[in-house]
Amino acid sequence: MAIFREPWVLGIIILVAILLFAGPKLPSIARNLGQSMRIIKSEVKEMKNDGKEEKTTAPKPDAESPVEGKIVNDPTKPGTTDGTGV
Repeated sequence: MAIFREPWVLGIIILVAILLFAGPKLPSIARNLGQSMRIIKSEVKEMKNDGKEEKTTAPKPDAESPVEGKIVNDPTKPGTTDGTGV
């Protein structure tokens, strides 16, 4: 048969058959394929980062670590009589 001698003819016939019989379903198939690719991509990225500590976040201060600050109202300031520091 002449169809099997030239494979591009068979490819065109298969393509036309897909467009005729599965045409209405092609947008949903493409949407599902794109969604699956996004899920796979995010899972691969998560697997690569699994086990690594995130260095982008700032370290959380401990409750026992000292905190530096500025005293606004110092009751021991000379010149105040009421002890409020104002």
